[in-house]
Amino acid sequence: MGSEKVIEEKKQGQALLTENKSGNHKKLYIESYGCQMNLNDTEIVASILSTEGYNTTHLLEDADLVLVNTCSIREKAEQTVRKRLEKYNAVKKINPTMKVGVLGCMAERLKAKFLEEEKIVDLVVGPDAYRDLPNLLQEVNAGRDAVNVILSKEETYGDVSPVRLNSNGVSAFVSITRGCDNMCTFCVVPFTRGRERSRDPKSILEEIKELVDSNYKEITLLGQNVDSYLWYGGGLKKDFKNASEIAKATAVDFAQLLDLAATEFPQTRFRFSTSNPQDMSLNVIHTMAKHDNICKYIHLPVQSGSTSVLQRMNRQHTREEYMELIDNIRNIIPECSLSQDMIAGFCGETEEEHQDTLSLMEYVKYDFGFMFAYSERPGTPAEKRMEDDVPNADKKRRLNEIIQLQQKHGLYRMEQFIGKTVEVLIEGTSKKSDAHWKGRNSQNAVVIFPKGDEQVGDFINVLVENCTSATLLGKRA
Repeated sequence: MGSEKVIEEKKQGQALLTENKSGNHKKLYIESYGCQMNLNDTEIVASILSTEGYNTTHLLEDADLVLVNTCSIREKAEQTVRKRLEKYNAVKKINPTMKVGVLGCMAERLKAKFLEEEKIVDLVVGPDAYRDLPNLLQEVNAGRDAVNVILSKEETYGDVSPVRLNSNGVSAFVSITRGCDNMCTFCVVPFTRGRERSRDPKSILEEIKELVDSNYKEITLLGQNVDSYLWYGGGLKKDFKNASEIAKATAVDFAQLLDLAATEFPQTRFRFSTSNPQDMSLNVIHTMAKHDNICKYIHLPVQSGSTSVLQRMNRQHTREEYMELIDNIRNIIPECSLSQDMIAGFCGETEEEHQDTLSLMEYVKYDFGFMFAYSERPGTPAEKRMEDDVPNADKKRRLNEIIQLQQKHGLYRMEQFIGKTVEVLIEGTSKKSDAHWKGRNSQNAVVIFPKGDEQVGDFINVLVENCTSATLLGKRA
C-alpha cells in the first residue's frame, strides 16, 4: 500500500522490471494498475513469457511487446489506461513492429470491443487466460485478432512460479484464492474475475518455501476475499455442500492455512489481504493472536457506516454486526491496527446515511483508509437497477469529510506509538533521505529511522520519537 495511507485513488501504474534471463532476446514492457492481485498476476505473466524468450525492459521504446494489466474497479482507473494507450500509440508509430496487449479486468469487461475502440491494441487477455499468451501472440503475428477472456472454474496458476518483478527482495505476494461470490451491487470484480476458487494449500506452502529459501522475510497472502479460502480438493466454493464427507472432513479453511504457514515458517512475517467482514471468523482472529509472526493488521473494508446503504450495496452484514466484529478484534488482539475502504455518495445516499459513516469511523478510529467517491461501473447490479442520484458536489464534499476525519484518526493512532519500541522490517532507503531507512512494523505503519550498519531485510527495534498521520519517526532502540 505504500507509505501514503490516506488516499483518494490508487497510484499510477508501475512499469515492472526483472533480471535478464540468459538466451532471451525479445523485450517485454509491462505496466500494472490497481490492486495487489494485479501486481501478482503481472509477475505470473512475466514468468509465462520468460519461457517464450522475453526479458522485461523499463524502456518502452525498446519493447517488442507492451502489456498493460488493467483495473476496472473505478472509472478513473480505466481512463488512466486509455491515456497510457495514447502514449503507446505514439511509440508504435516510431516502432511499428511493436505489439500491444491489454490484460486483466478491463480486458475481461470489454472483451473484443477493445479491439474496435482502441485500434492500437493487438490482443486482449482476461485474468484467467494468461497461459494462452503464447498462442495469442502467434495469432497476432499471423495477422489475426487475438482475444481470450474465458473465466476458469479452477485456480489457474497454482503451478506457475511468478517472476518477482521490481522486488525489494524482502516482501512478496502469494495468491491463495481468485474470484468473488459476494456480488456487491457496486462491484465489477465477480464479472471480471469470476467465481471464488481456492488454491491447493500444498502448492501455497511450496511457493512460500521457495521465497523463504530465497531470503524473503515477509509474505502477503492474497485474494479478492481471503477469508473465503476453502480447499477441499478443487472446484468452486459454492459446490462445497455437494462434496464428499471425506472432502469436507479434510478441508482447509483460511484460519487453518494461516496456522499452517505461520507454524511451518516461524521466522517469516505473514500478512493477508483482502478480508470481508461477513466471512471473517473468530478462528482467524484467534490464529493471528496465537502467532507472533502474523502481522497485527487487518484491512477490513466496510464501504459505508449505514445499514440501509449496506443493504443497497448487498453487503451481507449490518453496521451493528461490523461493530461487533471490530469489538472482537480489539478484545482478542488489542494491538491490532485496522484500515478501511469507504465509498462516498453511493446510490440514494442521504445526509443522515453519510453521517452514519462518519459516526462509524469515530467508533473504530481506523489507522489507515482508502476512500473514493462512487462511480458507476457498467454491468453491475447498481448500474442496471439503481440511479446514480447523489450530486457530484455532494459526493466531493462527503468524500472530503471522510478523508479529513481519517487523517485525524490516522494521526491519533500513530501518536499511540510515540515512546514505544517497535520491531521494523527494513525494506529500503527512505524516499526523502538517503541517510534513513524505511520499513514497516507489524501494524503496517511505515517507520523511518537513521541508517546504521543494518541491511535491507533485517529486523530492527526502533524507538518511536515522533510521527505524522501516516509515518512513524524514530531511532534504533
